[in-house]
Amino acid sequence: MTGPAYRFGIEEEFFLADAATRGTPGQGVQGFHAAAKALLPAAERELLQSQIEIATPPATTPAEACSGLSALRRGLAEIGRAHGILVFGAGTHPGAAWDAQSPTDGARYDGILDAVRMIGRRTLVSGMHVHVEVARPDDRVDLMNRLLPFLPALLALSVSSPFWEGRDTGLAGYRLSVFGEMPRTGLPDPFASTAEFERFVSVMKAAGAIEDASFLWWHLRPSIRYPTLELRIADSCTRVEDAVAIASLYRCLVRAAERRPDLNAALDGVARAVIRENLWRAQRDGVRAALIDPGAGRAVPFGEAIEEILSLVAEDAAALGCEDALDDARRIARDGTSADRQRAAYAAAGRSDGSGIAAVVDALARETEGRAA
Repeated sequence: MTGPAYRFGIEEEFFLADAATRGTPGQGVQGFHAAAKALLPAAERELLQSQIEIATPPATTPAEACSGLSALRRGLAEIGRAHGILVFGAGTHPGAAWDAQSPTDGARYDGILDAVRMIGRRTLVSGMHVHVEVARPDDRVDLMNRLLPFLPALLALSVSSPFWEGRDTGLAGYRLSVFGEMPRTGLPDPFASTAEFERFVSVMKAAGAIEDASFLWWHLRPSIRYPTLELRIADSCTRVEDAVAIASLYRCLVRAAERRPDLNAALDGVARAVIRENLWRAQRDGVRAALIDPGAGRAVPFGEAIEEILSLVAEDAAALGCEDALDDARRIARDGTSADRQRAAYAAAGRSDGSGIAAVVDALARETEGRAA
C-alpha cells in the first residue's frame, strides 16, 4: 500500500449483567474482572463496576479489526459464563438502575466522580470509540472541524440505546442524553487553528478545570496518546459487523477530508446549527431519520443521505479495502439498528413481569458474542 495507511483502532465499552436477573451483577463481578485482567490484557475496567472495555491494536484492514474484536468478545463471554455474568454491547443497559451501580476504584475514576458528582454516577452508558491515524497530526483540529457534518449519520448507524431503567424512551439513542449531562461533551468548539485549541487546553489545565485534554469528552477529538483523530459519538455496537462498518466508514471519511482540503472548509453558524438538529434526529429515529441537507434546503431520508456519503468516499474505500465493510453500512440503513432489534425482542417477549427486558438483555448478549438467536 502506498501513502498513509490510515491505521485504525476500535475501543468498545460493554455492560455486565447478572445472568439470572439480567440486572446489575452481584458478587460475581469481582471475580469476572480479576479473570478478565488475567486472561485478556486488552480488557480494562471502566467508571462503573458493571462495565468493561476492550481495545484492538492498530489495524490496516476491516477483516483484521473484525477478527480482533470477535476474539475479545468471545473471550469476555466465556469468562462471563464462568462467573454467572452476561456481557453485551449497547448504549444503555436496558433494565439496570443507575443508582444501584458501584463505581470502580481508581484515582482517575475517583477524580471524575469528585468533579462531576451525581452526574458521574448516572452515566450508565457505553460507547464505541474509533481512532484513525492521520497523515499530518498537526492538521487534526482542522479535520475535526470539517468532519462534524458526518457525525449524525455515524450516530444513526450505531444507535443501540432505546431503553432506560426498564422503560422504552421513545428514542433510538438515549445514551447521548445521559452522557450530555457531563461537562465538556457534545460538539467541539470551532477552533480556528491547532494553536488556538492548544491555548484552550493550556487555559483549562492552568485553571485546574482538567488534568489534560483526555478530559474533553467531545463527540470528536484529537487523541493525546496517539497521532489519531478519535470518534466518540457512536453507541456501543451490539454486532461486531456493525462496529467494523462504522469504524471503516469513519476511516474513509478521514482520508477523504485529508485528500480534499476544500471539503466542509467553510462551516458557519448555520451549518453547526443544522448539525445539532441532525444529531437530534439521528438520536431520536436512527436510520429512520430524515436528515437536513443544508445545501438542498430540505430533509432527505437516511438511505439517501448515507448513499451520498458512500459516494463521496468511494475512492477512499477502494484505496483502503473497505468496500465490503461499507456495504454493511448500507445493510444497517436498510435492515435497521440494534435499537430496532431490541424493540422487536421486547415486543416478541411480551410486556408483563419484566420478561420483555430480560429477553432484550439475552438477545444483546447473544449478538455481542456472535451467537445465533
